[in-house]
Amino acid sequence: MPFPLSVHRAGAAVLAAALLATLAACGSDGDGKDSAAPGTRLTVLAASSLTDVFATAGAAYEKEHPGTRVTFSFAGSQELAAQVGQGAPADALVTADTRTMDGLAADTGEPTVIARNRLVIATGEGNPEKIGSIEDLADPALKVVLAAPEVPAGRYGKQILDARKIDVKPVSQEPSVRAVLSKVELGEADAGLVYRTDAAAATGEVDAIDIPDAQNVIASYPAATLKSSGNSKAAAAFVSWLSTPGAQKILRAAGFQKP
Repeated sequence: MPFPLSVHRAGAAVLAAALLATLAACGSDGDGKDSAAPGTRLTVLAASSLTDVFATAGAAYEKEHPGTRVTFSFAGSQELAAQVGQGAPADALVTADTRTMDGLAADTGEPTVIARNRLVIATGEGNPEKIGSIEDLADPALKVVLAAPEVPAGRYGKQILDARKIDVKPVSQEPSVRAVLSKVELGEADAGLVYRTDAAAATGEVDAIDIPDAQNVIASYPAATLKSSGNSKAAAAFVSWLSTPGAQKILRAAGFQKP
């Protein structure tokens, strides 16, 4: 399968064909010195739920470290793993779960968790169906959309539903959490399970119904360099930067939790 170079801007449907938008950035090592010569290009594969926050983070990285071009390509974590396995030309990877990253141990450097997240129930604006809890999703009259089981958000959602013995029959299972969000935004679904940060990015389009912590799961986002990178120092610098106070402030502002 050819490597899709696609970037999805805020609110755009994930996996839609689009021109790549590039963000200029460069890496720096621990003492703040540039770790890549000007003209270096980096490609970062990232989970679709990072689309909005990485646009902001990329702009900040560009301002702090001019000289290296970094391109983000967003997709479901399972699709990113397939791209890596097929030898897609990329330099770093950020997934929405440790399971996917662990499965790529032979292809990556040591991963570092840069953020965490939780699921919420996304409904149409104003919550027209008056959904109040995770149990309500079992109502056969509701059109519920979930991420597919191989997608991290799909696995997290299954954990939540199975733990409560809630039988939900989704009208569709989507290839990414952003595709779930899009279905709800477009009115093609009454509800869906998405990350808290996805719902926050769609304020004014969807409502978010919190799932109590005791019923929820924590999603971890590990970042790692790819061993196939031709720009290993610059890739390592970018991955390290994601754990810096400045990058973490951007992630917190977008609703991501501390690592």
